[in-house]
Amino acid sequence: MGIFWLRTIVFSFLWVYMLIVYSNFPSLSNIFFALSLGIYFLLTIPKFLVWKYSVLLLLSAIHGYYLIEDVTSVAVLLSFLVIDASFRMNRKGHISIIIELSVILFVLSFIDNMMFELVLLTGFVSFLSVMINQMYTDRREQQEIYEELLSEYRILKRLHTSAERNARLEERTRIARDIHDSVGHRLTALIMKLEMLHIQEKHPAYEELKEMAKESLEDTRTAVKALQTEESEGIAAVVHLIRKLEAESHLLVQFTLKQGVLSVPITNEMSVVLYRVIQEALTNIMRHGDTRDAQVILSKSATDDIQFEISNNIRRPKPFTMGFGLKNMKERVEELNGNIHIYQTENQFIVTGTLSKGGN
Repeated sequence: MGIFWLRTIVFSFLWVYMLIVYSNFPSLSNIFFALSLGIYFLLTIPKFLVWKYSVLLLLSAIHGYYLIEDVTSVAVLLSFLVIDASFRMNRKGHISIIIELSVILFVLSFIDNMMFELVLLTGFVSFLSVMINQMYTDRREQQEIYEELLSEYRILKRLHTSAERNARLEERTRIARDIHDSVGHRLTALIMKLEMLHIQEKHPAYEELKEMAKESLEDTRTAVKALQTEESEGIAAVVHLIRKLEAESHLLVQFTLKQGVLSVPITNEMSVVLYRVIQEALTNIMRHGDTRDAQVILSKSATDDIQFEISNNIRRPKPFTMGFGLKNMKERVEELNGNIHIYQTENQFIVTGTLSKGGN
C-alpha cells in the first residue's frame, strides 16, 4: 500500500506542477486533475485496468493539447502513466496501452512546439516500460508457480506426517499385541499355577508371589493400553505440533519453555485448545503482520495452570478488530474457564492467557 501512495504522490506532483507553471486555464485544469485523480484511485481495483489507463492517457493528452503551453510536461506525465501501467498489467493489456500512447504521440508530433527529440524520448520510455512489464510479469508468474509448489509441498508434508503417524501406530499396535499375547498370557498362567499351589499348600510365599504376578499383569495391561493410544496429551505434543506449523508457514518462531512447564499434567482437551490458540495467533501473524518473527512463551503458575503468550513485532501499528478466528479462540479458552487477552502496543501484537487444570 505504501508503494501505491508513493505513485499517487508522484502522479499528483506532475499534475500540480503542470497546472501551476504551464496551464492557461487553471479552473478547467483543476477539473481535469480531479477527474484524473479519481480514476487513478480506481486503479486499486484490478478490473478494467486497460480502460482506466486509456481514459487517463486521453484526459492527459486532451488537457495538454488545449490547456497547457509546454508539451514537455505532458510527455513526462504520459511516460509516467505508461511506466506505472507496466507494474500493474499483463503483457497484452500493456501492449494496448503502448499502442494508444503511440497514436497520441503521432498526433502530438504535428503540434508546432512538439519536438522530434521529445517524441523519441517518450518512445524510449515506452520501450523501457515494455521491458519492465516483461520482467515484472515473469517475476509474478514465478511467484505464482512458487506458491503452487509450496502448497503442494505442504500437502505432501501433511500426507507424509500422517503416513508416519499411521506407521508408528501400527508398529505400536503390533508391539502391544505381542506383549499381550506373550507376556500377558504367561503371567496369567503363572497366576493360575500359583493359585493352584496355594490351594494345595497353604504357604504365605505363594500368596505373595501371586500378588506380585497380578501387579505385573496389571502393569503390562497398562503398558499395552498406552501403546495402543496415540500420543496426544501433554505440552510435549503441543510443542511438536507447533514446530510443524512453523516449518509450513515460514515463520521464525522463538520458543521459550519456562522451568517445570513440561511436567504439568494436562488433558487432551486442554492440549487441543492450547494448540488451536497458538495456531490461530501464528496464522493471524502470517496474514496481517508486517514481520515474519514471533515469540511463544509457555509457563506455569503457582497453581500449576498453563500460561501462554504469543507476540510479534509490528513496524506500523494500525487499529485491529476481533475477527471470527480471534473470537472463536477466545470462546474456546473461556469454555475451559480460562482467560485470554488480545491487545496491541506501539510495537507489538500480543495474545496472552491462562488454561486452568480445573476448568474442564
